[in-house]
Amino acid sequence: MDAPAEFDRSSVREAARGVLEAHWVSEGYTVPNPATYPWLWLWDSCFHAVCWAELGDERSLIELQTALSVQDEDGFVPHMNYVRNPGVAADLWGRDNASSITQPPMYGHAVAELVRRGVDVDEETVARAERGLRFLLFDRHRLPSGLVALCHPWESGADDSPRWDDFCPGGFSLESWRPIKNRLVTSIVRSPTGSPLANPAFESASAGFNALVVFNAWELATVTGRSEITDRADVLAGCLADQWDESRRTWTDAGAAESGSGRARTLDGLLPLLVAAEPERVEAVAADLTDPSAYGGWCGPAGVHRGEPGFDPRSYWRGPAWPQLNYLVWLGLRRQGRQEAAAQVASTTVRGAMRSGFSEYWDPDDGTGGGAAPQSWTALAALMV
Repeated sequence: MDAPAEFDRSSVREAARGVLEAHWVSEGYTVPNPATYPWLWLWDSCFHAVCWAELGDERSLIELQTALSVQDEDGFVPHMNYVRNPGVAADLWGRDNASSITQPPMYGHAVAELVRRGVDVDEETVARAERGLRFLLFDRHRLPSGLVALCHPWESGADDSPRWDDFCPGGFSLESWRPIKNRLVTSIVRSPTGSPLANPAFESASAGFNALVVFNAWELATVTGRSEITDRADVLAGCLADQWDESRRTWTDAGAAESGSGRARTLDGLLPLLVAAEPERVEAVAADLTDPSAYGGWCGPAGVHRGEPGFDPRSYWRGPAWPQLNYLVWLGLRRQGRQEAAAQVASTTVRGAMRSGFSEYWDPDDGTGGGAAPQSWTALAALMV
C-alpha cells in the first residue's frame, strides 16, 4: 500500500502541541476533550506525558505525577481522577475522588520514555509505577490460563470491543450493553481497601491488557533494573504466548468467551506483538496490519479485521482507527525489527490524525473523524511523523 509523506514533521508537531496546550488544565493534566471527556483518564494521561516529553515540555512529568496521585496504598491505580469535581460519579464507583477500576498500566512505558528524553523522573513517581504493576502482577486474580483477569471491560481500554459480545445476552447492541457495563461495577470483588481483585460476573483475561502489563513491566525495568516484578512479567509473557490462534492469526482472550467472541480479530488482540518471541507470528501480524483486506487502511490500521462480521469503519470500537492502538502496534513493529511495516502504520496514522482534525477515532479508509474532536491522545502522531 502506497503511504507517501503527506504532512511534514513541523506541521504535525505544531498541531499536536496546539491540541495539548488547549486542553491543559490547572489541576495538572490534559483533558482528553473539554466537552466530552473533562476528567483525567489513566492511559490517556500516560500517552499525554510521552507527547509532552517528545515536545520538550516540563508538563510531561507533572501529568504523569497527577495520573498516579490517586493510587491506593496497595498499589491499585484508578482509571479516572475527578480532582476537578470530587463526588461527581460517587454513585457509580462508591468513592469520591476517583474510579474503582483501572486501565492499561501505561505508566511503565511513560516513565521509560520520559527518562529516554532526558526528563529527571523523581523516585516517588518511579516507585508508584512499580507498585501499580506489582498490584496487577501479584494481587489481581488469575484465570487458569495464567493470565491476569479483568474486573470490567473498561479496564481493557477497548470499551465496546467485539470481544465482549458474549457477555451481552441476545447479541451486542449499545442499548443493552450500556446497563450491563454499569451493573458489572457492582459485582467486583474488592480488597479491604476497595481495590478491584476479581469479577465473577465478568470472567475474562484480555490478551491486549496482559500484553501491556508485560510490556510496561519490561519498560520500567529499563529504568529500575530487573526485579521480581520483571520475573513475574516474563512468566506472564509465556502464558500469553499460549493464546495464539494460528487459524485466525491473532491472540485470543482467556475466560468465558475464549471459544466465542474472545477470538474476534481486533487490533487490541494484536498487542502481544509488543512482547512476542515467535518470528513467524510477528511476520503474520505485520502482514495483516498493512494488508488492506485485513487491518490496513489509507488512514491507519482498522480497529477490527475487515473480515469480521459487523465490521463498521465508523462505529465506536467496531472498526475505526484508534490512534493509541496504532501507536502501540507501531512500537511493536519497531521493537520486532519490522521497520517497513512500522513506517506504513506511522505514515497512514499521521494522515488519519491530520485529516480527522485530531479526532478520538476515525474511518481508516478516508479519515472521517468520529467521537470527540479534537482528542488529546491523537497528539501521539507527533511521535510517529
